[in-house]
Parts: sequence; structure tokens; C-alpha cells
Amino acid sequence: MSKAVVIGDGGWGTALAMILAENGHDVTVWGPFEEYIEQIRTTGENSKFLHGVKLPSTIKWTSDREEAVRGADLGVIAVPTKYYISVLEGFSGLIEPHTALVSVAKGLDKESHKRMSDLAVDILKHDNIAALSGPSHAEEVARGIPTAVTIATYDHDIGEFLQKSFSNGHFRVYTSTDKIGVELGGAMKNVIAIGVGISDGLGFGDNTRAAVITRGLAEIARLGYALGANPETFYGLSGMGDLIVTCTSQLSRNRGVGERIGKGEKIDDIMGNMEMAVEGVWNAASCLSLAESMDIDVPVTKEVYEVLYNNKDPKQAVIDLLSRDLKPENS
Repeated sequence: MSKAVVIGDGGWGTALAMILAENGHDVTVWGPFEEYIEQIRTTGENSKFLHGVKLPSTIKWTSDREEAVRGADLGVIAVPTKYYISVLEGFSGLIEPHTALVSVAKGLDKESHKRMSDLAVDILKHDNIAALSGPSHAEEVARGIPTAVTIATYDHDIGEFLQKSFSNGHFRVYTSTDKIGVELGGAMKNVIAIGVGISDGLGFGDNTRAAVITRGLAEIARLGYALGANPETFYGLSGMGDLIVTCTSQLSRNRGVGERIGKGEKIDDIMGNMEMAVEGVWNAASCLSLAESMDIDVPVTKEVYEVLYNNKDPKQAVIDLLSRDLKPENS
């Protein structure tokens, strides 16, 4: 079995650490705050991000970067996009060249619009960083609920190594070589989920929800095609699968934020009390900016951005979506 490090002590990083520990790997989780790391060690629970889940005693916890990555064969980068650069800069030069790394953050860089795995390559000077995505609520993975995800990498051997390292009886991993499609699907689905939540909060029904999800998938695929992604990726786990679960689940923070907006709450008030990551709020601007830079039409993403950043009335956003010029579905 391998020595594994998980960079990030949030819910998703913790859930993946549990999978690796269950599979017999020697797992260490790094978190930035020693006081909270000590609390996890003492209580055996990550109460802030996975409340009520008993953690395996075999997982080690540390806030020491060098200790965390020393001798690791496998590394998981589970850092929210908002903090991705600053955290990884602290690990620059510490991770050994042979370590197989996989990024599980879902979003785009605010300034460069780069996908997270490419950003990690730039910062860590580490080649062949894979990306993991798919319909996978941390709360369910941590409780052993059957889950399937995709790991994308250009290196066949690394893909097989990661696939075997994570897979077990309730966590199934597929491989892909389409990093663009896998990561773009993970980034944009959170924005679409906010749109679905807004629709739910306004009191609209199943018809509206299905329309937003379907047209949202069309936007993701349209931008993905332009970036060079494989069209089939968007109908798989990291595309349609992740979009469906994020847009329909009560566990989805992005959908939940949208619902609260639809019911009349202001985004600043919502986010002011939100401790966990809400990637769709952070990434709406990045996704829209990337699409506009390539002259790709993403109307749902645009209206979500207008509601989040320009305080647009959600009802007016719906009216504007429905009042657009009529066109064929596949155009």
C-alpha cells in the first residue's frame, strides 16, 4: 500500500482520506490551523466539515507541511479554489517528483481562467497532475454510500495507479484522458446549480428545474467543445452526473444558496455566515469571463452572475432568459 497525503482538511479531503485509509494506505491529512487539527485528533471527528462522522484512527493529522508530504507516493489536493494558490505556494519545492498528485477542487482561476490541475502544475512545478470529479457529496462518500467518479490524466500509468488506490466496494473510479472536459464540468455545474436553486426559491416547478439543468449542460458542452474537450465527457459522470446531483440534492450548498436568493435573501448576508466552500459563487465570474473571451454564449451563467454580482432581481433574470431571441435547440 502507498503513503498518501491529503492537502486540505475540509469535508471532501476528509472523505477521500477515509477512502484511502479504508483501502489500507498510510494516510496523513494536512490542515492550516494547528488548533483545529488538534481538535480533530482529540475528538476523532471533523465536526466543522463532516459533523457526526467517526474518523478512522489510522489517519494522521498535521499542520506541518514537510511532515505531511514526506515520502508520499500519492497526494490529493483538496483545497477550495479561493485559497488554492496561497496554499499550494506553501508546498512549492516540498513534494517529491515521484508523488502522483490528483486535484479535486472544482473551479477556475479567477485571473488566468486556468483549470485547477494546470494551476497546480505551474505552482508546484510537478508534471502530470490528475483531476478527480463526479457526483460525490462528501457527506455520502464518508458514510459509504455507493459513488462513482472519474479521474482524468494524460499519463496512463498514473491513471491506473490512482484508480486502483481509490477504488473499493462503494467507491468506483473510472479513468479518462479528457482533463479539460472533466474539470470544466466540475467548475460550471456549481454555477448552474445556483440558477436551479434560484428557480426553486422563486417557487417554480419541475419543468423549470429541468429546463435550467438541460440548458446549463448545453452551455458547459458548448464552452468545452471550444476549449478542445471530448463531447462525450459532458454526458458522463463529471458532466451530466455531477450536474444532476448538484442541481437536485438537498446536500448541495450551491443549490441551497440559490434557493435562499430566490426566497429574497441577499448574497452578502448568506455568504457572511457560510463557513464551507460555495464554489459556484466564487466561480461564476471566472466561468463567464472565460466564455466571453471566447465569444461563447452562456446565458444561464450570465444571469446567475448578474444576480450574484450586480444584485439583479432574480425574477427579472428569468424573464430575460425567456425573452431571448428564439433559435433551434442545438444552435
